Amino acid sequence: MMNNTAVEITGLRVRRGKTAVFDGIDLTIPRGEITGLLGPSGCGKTTLMRSIVGVQRIADGTVTVLGEPGGSRQLRHRVAYGTQGAAVYGDLTVRQNLSYLAAVLKAPKGDVDRVIEEVGLGAQAGQLVESLSGGQTTRISLAMALIGTPELIVLDEPTVGLDPVLRVELWDLFRGLAERGVTMIVSSHVMDEALRCDRLVLMRSGRIIADTNPSALLADTGTADPDAAFLALIERDSREHEGHAPPATRRERRGTAQ
Repeated sequence: MMNNTAVEITGLRVRRGKTAVFDGIDLTIPRGEITGLLGPSGCGKTTLMRSIVGVQRIADGTVTVLGEPGGSRQLRHRVAYGTQGAAVYGDLTVRQNLSYLAAVLKAPKGDVDRVIEEVGLGAQAGQLVESLSGGQTTRISLAMALIGTPELIVLDEPTVGLDPVLRVELWDLFRGLAERGVTMIVSSHVMDEALRCDRLVLMRSGRIIADTNPSALLADTGTADPDAAFLALIERDSREHEGHAPPATRRERRGTAQ
């Protein structure tokens, strides 16, 4: 795998009971960038992220992360995963939650103070998690993901339910991490967040319908905003999936934008 590649997925197949969630998808995610994984609820974003971090049972295919098989022991300190629900203890303080994880990961001394500062929770460090707002709890989840300076951070809809100001602050933090060389994979169903990403993977019904970047997405669809662009892609995908579009119009799902 090339040095500038963080994740390489080939022929990924995932089944849920008798239903195929993915039926052989391919995807490459570059290092040091923010890759936005976008699409409506139920399109497969969470399943794809779980496959990348190695907690999803797959039926076939390969998932290689930072040069290692996804979910392997070698990646334990190199990959962080933030789920939709905050994985924290409500009856512990912010600092106690972070200190516990830092001890488990054998993180460097001072990591707890560092991440508290990075996510802006200095004033709440001594408060019980159960006493905090939803936005503050989201910040704790992000702080947990930052413990140990991982190379790849995977965040499942980290801004859902947050007010616009906090969403902007978190995306500024994501950008700062990417500028430090951290690879970010951030899922969302809020399409305007697409413009804050370096690369975009748009999904629908367990399929990747575009692998592109923000400017190329708007140019290719002839639209002025991400919502309109995604609707145009859905319409195009529907025609192609039903066999009504000629082969020449079908987009390659990899390598469409550099």
